[in-house]
Amino acid sequence: MQQYIEMEGETTEEALNLALEELGVDRDLVNVKVLREPTKGILKLGAKPAQVRVTLKEDISATPEAVLDEIFSRMGIEARIESQIIDGSIHLAIRSDRPGLLIGRHGQTLDAIEHVLNCILSKSSLVKRKVYIDAEGYRERREQMLVDLASITAKKVRDTEEEVVLDPMPPRDRRVVHLALQPDKSVHTYSRGEGLMRYIVVTPREVPNGDSEENAAV
Repeated sequence: MQQYIEMEGETTEEALNLALEELGVDRDLVNVKVLREPTKGILKLGAKPAQVRVTLKEDISATPEAVLDEIFSRMGIEARIESQIIDGSIHLAIRSDRPGLLIGRHGQTLDAIEHVLNCILSKSSLVKRKVYIDAEGYRERREQMLVDLASITAKKVRDTEEEVVLDPMPPRDRRVVHLALQPDKSVHTYSRGEGLMRYIVVTPREVPNGDSEENAAV
């Protein structure tokens, strides 16, 4: 996570709140330095906004990186964690000599670690953003594989005019397939099954009663 940020606002309080929102942490986790008090100027000429520098405290133990590092420590895994904010969410990229252990079959271990991390952060109420984790670029490779699978499946459905049932997938993977085929007007997608056995059906026919594409990614 970015260790400090400088932000401007009409008042120092506004600048501080904007900085806290950008960092995704509470006031207790930062040190604040006022770089400039707001000035009104003369007839609004020369007016300047307030500017603050907000720095994460060095002893923070509840940042996403610190919590994830503790999880890895308990798993006996050494890893390097890089953080960035994308579209309002925190994305943690993991580098490790044992990526397979972190990823698991079809990313199941990675999903489980991500879920545990978000649960811990949610209970602490210190970090306000959703956190996503990836290991050695697995998410991007997996998404491309699913997009390719969706394309191949749609072609098969068009050629045979018969529905194709895919293997059970976790919600994240099903969502990728649904979205990949959403623009294709020659096929429909919907989900069946429960829990770990929930799977996608791709069909050229109308979606059966009881299933809907709106709920397909659930």
